Amino acid sequence: MSDVILETSSLTKEFKGFTAVSDVNLAVRRGSIHALIGPNGAGKTTCFNLLTKFLEPTSGVIRFNGHDITREQPAQIARRGVIRSFQISAVFPQLSLLENVRLGLQRKLGSSFYFWRSERTLHQLNERAMQLLSEVGLAELAGELTVNLPYGRKRALEIATTLALEPELMLLDEPTQGMGHEDVDRVTQLIEKVAAGRTVLMVEHNMKVVASIADRITVLQRGAVLAEGPYAEVSNNPQVMQAYMGTTDGPLQGAH
Repeated sequence: MSDVILETSSLTKEFKGFTAVSDVNLAVRRGSIHALIGPNGAGKTTCFNLLTKFLEPTSGVIRFNGHDITREQPAQIARRGVIRSFQISAVFPQLSLLENVRLGLQRKLGSSFYFWRSERTLHQLNERAMQLLSEVGLAELAGELTVNLPYGRKRALEIATTLALEPELMLLDEPTQGMGHEDVDRVTQLIEKVAAGRTVLMVEHNMKVVASIADRITVLQRGAVLAEGPYAEVSNNPQVMQAYMGTTDGPLQGAH
């Protein structure tokens, strides 16, 4: 099995003459945490939307586990194990934490809409749901209504519902956006924990988060790859410092 789980070749997206993503070659290594970063307007979200098939590329190829998925639908690549979280708040506020995770497990079983099935059938999923809640540190809140959770804990619950779909590749879209320092630290540790045995590709603005957990970083600028490599190397790249900070005087640190 190849060391690369996801790769793109010359991935390009044009919108009426504007090139949002330009000739991007990306290689995400199996079992790694890979961060996609760049200044505002760099094309990160568009690139993510291409990888998860919310947008169709103008040209180029996307491969997952060696399979060409360029023209596949979002549901098809989700079945392959490519699961995206955080593009919306992916939880139901009026359900309990346990019920939210159980719904994720039902989706994996293909029984999402079997709402008329017996309660006993659903209870068979409870043990696995509790394991997942425990994995993200929320087991003691299993019966709590989701609407009552603070923001950072909701994000932890979203990770649990994503894990319920058994992702081989987790795509996290701005996982710490809008969080206070304590929640950022908690969710960063959580991502590192759940990445064990999985591959994570994330778009993230917080450079402290990226520096602490990313194995490899790809920097986009104006839709094209500006630099790629480990944080220590990329953060000292003069072109990257110029793009982020408008200066080449020192390494990239803590930029949002």
